[in-house]
Amino acid sequence: MKLKRARSSAPAMLRRLLARDPEPQLALRWSNPLELLVAVILSAQCTDARVNEVTQRLFRKYRTAGDYARVDLATFEQEIRPTGFYRNKAKLVTGCCRKLVEDYGGEVPDKLEALTTLPGVGRKTANMVLGNAFGTPAIAVDTHVMRVTQRLGLVEEGMDADAIEQALMPQVPREQWTRFTNAIILHGRETCTARAPRCPACVLNVLCPWPDKHT
Repeated sequence: MKLKRARSSAPAMLRRLLARDPEPQLALRWSNPLELLVAVILSAQCTDARVNEVTQRLFRKYRTAGDYARVDLATFEQEIRPTGFYRNKAKLVTGCCRKLVEDYGGEVPDKLEALTTLPGVGRKTANMVLGNAFGTPAIAVDTHVMRVTQRLGLVEEGMDADAIEQALMPQVPREQWTRFTNAIILHGRETCTARAPRCPACVLNVLCPWPDKHT
């Protein structure tokens, strides 16, 4: 079923979301760019709550990119095992941190082009880090952003993540890109869920053209 276009604009929708939560934040817990980078890599196919349980211990032990780069891989795999796909994630995190040490002096770069050269870092992860750790406006398209913006009619059904990012950028004021991303992610987690969305409680209900919504 082809989704209808939105009856209202992305800024109008964002205003409603921000009226409920003026400063939407990621659910992942972090205190510096490296911690956020590692947490986002670990969050693939895993809940943020589970990632936070793992990183609570992890971040006390590993404080620099060099710490991750030198870790025994088998040990690290077991430390992140609860996040799922732990063997691949261990390779990505350690490989990412080795490149940080080798090419960036152990510091997380603050440019999209540099971030996306790191193992395990695509545009979504890079934009999460840029927007939240560095304050650079960025739209990060995860599964929640993809689902919610399609239901809201802001993007066409069937678009991939990169196309959705490009389609949303001109619709949202640049200075609001990160807040928009975080607000939509939270909305997707709490209200516009994949299964059994809470349409009657949705602050965007009257603006939403999704044909399968219920009131």
